[in-house]
Amino acid sequence: MQLLKSDFYENMGLAGIKAKVDAGERLSFEDGKKLFACPEPLAVGALANQARSRLHGNKAFYVINQHVNYTNVCVNGCTFCAYQREEGQEGGFVLDRNAVLAKLQTGGLTPREVHIVGGCHPRLDLAYFEDILRAVKEQYPGVVLKCFTAVEIAHFAKLENQTTREVLTRLKNAGLDMLPGGGAEIFAPEIRQQICPRKSTAEQWLAVHEEAHSLGIKTNCTMLFGHIESEEDRLDHLIRLRESQDRSGGYTCFIPLPFLTENSQLAIEKPLTGLDELKTIAVARLMLDNVPHVKAYWVMLGTKQAQAALKFGADDFDGTVVEEKIGHEAGATSEQGMTRRELTDMIRGCGCTPVERDGFFNEI
Repeated sequence: MQLLKSDFYENMGLAGIKAKVDAGERLSFEDGKKLFACPEPLAVGALANQARSRLHGNKAFYVINQHVNYTNVCVNGCTFCAYQREEGQEGGFVLDRNAVLAKLQTGGLTPREVHIVGGCHPRLDLAYFEDILRAVKEQYPGVVLKCFTAVEIAHFAKLENQTTREVLTRLKNAGLDMLPGGGAEIFAPEIRQQICPRKSTAEQWLAVHEEAHSLGIKTNCTMLFGHIESEEDRLDHLIRLRESQDRSGGYTCFIPLPFLTENSQLAIEKPLTGLDELKTIAVARLMLDNVPHVKAYWVMLGTKQAQAALKFGADDFDGTVVEEKIGHEAGATSEQGMTRRELTDMIRGCGCTPVERDGFFNEI
C-alpha cells in the first residue's frame, strides 16, 4: 500500500498530506477533514500503513490477557449502552473477590494483563476494589492490572468524598498499574449530552488521565464512533487526545471502538460501514502522531475486520480476552476469547509478524 505513486495522492487531493507524512510532520484539523473526504479509502489506509510501519515495522502485537466485568449495575444509564442494569433489576450482578479470582482461573493461561471494569455501582466502596486488586496481585504477582475507567475513578471519588488523585493513589498502592481508555466516548459536549448525560465530562475524563500520568500510571485512550457524531467530532476528539498526550505523555495505546447498534436506545440514521471503520482507524493513526500504538480490537471489530485494520494503521491485535460482556451485549458477534495459536495465525495470515507483549507493550 505504501508503494502507491505520488500522482495517485495528488489525484485524490492528498499530495500535501502525503508530503507531511513523508516528513513526519503533524497533521492539522483541515488535513483530517481531507482524509475523511477522500473517496478512496485505500489512499488513506496506505498513508496510515506508512506511519504504522515507521513506528513498528511489520510487527503486530498481542497479549495473553483476561477481561473481568465485576458488575453491570450502573447509575449512568447511557443511551447507547446495552450492558447496564439498575440495582435490583433482573440480570444485575456483582462479583465478590472470590468470584473474580475464579473467573481468572478459567482461561487456561496465566495472564500477563488483567482488564477489570464495570458499571458505576451506587454502593460499592473503594475498599472492595482495593481488596480485589490485592487478591489478584497475590495470585498473579507479575500481572499488569489495567483496571477502572476514568468515569469509574470519578464515581469512586464521589462516593468516598475524596479527590480523584487520592483515589488513584489508593488504587496504585493496592496494585493498580494502568487505566483502560473507556468512558471517553466522544468529547463533543452536545453529543455527550445526548448519549451519556450523566457520565463524566470530557474535561473530567482528560483530567483523570493526566492525573494518572503524573502518578506514573500509564493509560489507554478510546473513541466510540459511528453513532450520532460527525466526522468533525471525531477529529476534535483525536486532536484533544493528542493535546493531552503533549501535556502528560502517558497514553500507551489508542483503541477505536465502532458503535454496535443492537439493544441500543439510539436511533442511527446512517449505519457504520466496514470502510468507514477502516478509514477512521487510519485517520486516527495519522492524527495521533504521539500515541505509540493503535489497537485493532477484534472483540468489537470482528476478527476479519481487525486483520484488515492491521493494514490501515493498527499495530496491536489485543489478546486472548477469554470472556467479554459489554461489547457482546451490544451486539458483537466475535468469539468470547481466542487462543495464542489463533491470535498468531490471524496476524501471520495478513502478512504481519506476531510479537507477544505485556500490558506495557514490552516485548516478551
